[in-house]
Amino acid sequence: MVASGLLAAFLAGRLARPLDEMARAARRIAGGDYEARVPRSGPEELASLADSFNQMAAGLAEQERLRREFIINAAHEIRTPLTNLQGYLEALRDGVIEPSPEQFSSLHEETERLLRLSRSLDMLADPGWQRSSLELQEVDLSQAVGTAYELARATFEAKEIKVDLKLPERLPARAQGDLLAQVLANLLQNASRYTPAGGHVVVGSEARSADVLVWVSNSGDGIPARDLPRVFERFYRVEKSRDRARGGAGIGLAIVKQLVESAGGQVGADSNRDGTRIWFSLPA
Repeated sequence: MVASGLLAAFLAGRLARPLDEMARAARRIAGGDYEARVPRSGPEELASLADSFNQMAAGLAEQERLRREFIINAAHEIRTPLTNLQGYLEALRDGVIEPSPEQFSSLHEETERLLRLSRSLDMLADPGWQRSSLELQEVDLSQAVGTAYELARATFEAKEIKVDLKLPERLPARAQGDLLAQVLANLLQNASRYTPAGGHVVVGSEARSADVLVWVSNSGDGIPARDLPRVFERFYRVEKSRDRARGGAGIGLAIVKQLVESAGGQVGADSNRDGTRIWFSLPA
């Protein structure tokens, strides 16, 4: 009897300890600590339960990471057209540019793009969103680049950056208009941020055999070779402290990659000590 009692107490303790650890971990997760895990211990059934618990916790942690990532994404993407609006309005206020129907049309177009952007972010946040859901249309890339530059012009002029547009008269490609506008806005904002005052930016495009190529190159410090393959990674910053001072969130180029690839295109980057070139291609 005594032996049976001791055995029962031993088994109860062996079962209770892992269950208590799971209960504590569950309370931590309920409190928002998604890094809580439980050790794999006890009988095989409890060890298997611990594995399932840890897999669930890892899934919740990933969902929380994606939620935070989307919030940062949304803030960054909304800030891009707001920066353009701010530049235009400050230039109008300070008399740098004269008010005209064309200027007000550009301002109106940018506010419209904010509304379209909010719908695009909803679409990108949808886990069921697929490339097939995009309605690709023929667009004139030269015209799209020119429009994007006009919207970003004030940010370049504020730093006295010379911008050369090397565009053919017309360059047809397959893309979704609003997402293409966002890609171009991100690339131009990236160029204005990392080009030193008085520097030089070139925006060009050309037709190739099966696709069309667009690039934005800027003078300034190049990107180290070890960092170049990672510039399209979300949240990656080549020089984190300097990027924070410039307002970079480390996601602009990641979004460019996502949007371009969703339309069947590719992205890339080249760099040396004299500057950097970011490019993307789209189906012709």
